[in-house]
Amino acid sequence: MSLETILNNRRSIRAFTDQLIAKEQLESIFSLAQRSASNCNVQPWQSYVVSGKTKDQLQKAFFDLIMSGAQPNPDFDWQPKYQGDHRERQFGSANALYGAMGIAREDKKARQASMLRNWTFFDAPYAVFFCMEKYLSIMGSVDMGIYAQTLSLIMSEQGIDSCMQGALGQFPDPVREILNIPDELGILFGMSFGYKDEAADVNKTTTDRVSIEQSVIFFD
Repeated sequence: MSLETILNNRRSIRAFTDQLIAKEQLESIFSLAQRSASNCNVQPWQSYVVSGKTKDQLQKAFFDLIMSGAQPNPDFDWQPKYQGDHRERQFGSANALYGAMGIAREDKKARQASMLRNWTFFDAPYAVFFCMEKYLSIMGSVDMGIYAQTLSLIMSEQGIDSCMQGALGQFPDPVREILNIPDELGILFGMSFGYKDEAADVNKTTTDRVSIEQSVIFFD
């Protein structure tokens, strides 16, 4: 499968089957992702992959914490207040997602229930938490984005679907406790992955892209 085909067909998947991936294949995918580019080759990524009982334990911890009324306390200040065109694109993405599920804009209860599925990993059999040392700041974040995108594309090439989730970095405390993550490592974001549920309406979500005239300037 060509990279062009992968990019044109990739979607953020939010409903998965329980089909598992062979451990050898997982190790191969993550080994290949180690070839990702990074500033000065520092390779800042530390990935924590969860499945099975550990994933279930995290899911319960997230649910209990959120239901208690806890507010997000991310390790990094990664949630800007979008403005202008960025705000419009954010709304467009939300409308596409909830529209695919048949959830009306005014149905706040259904939207909240849908949002909570972030912390059940959308029923994916696997999730990965992307961590880096906190002092690395913006340059480390750039490297982490490159690494996560590379990982996602490798998975897509092998027929494995995924969804990047900033939400998985919002409540770091249970993740740090259950996975025994040292304090010097910050949890930046995460990604749920596995094989998509072909019948799920949510997986029919499509979003558009702006033209290169809006985002690329060429100089001769």
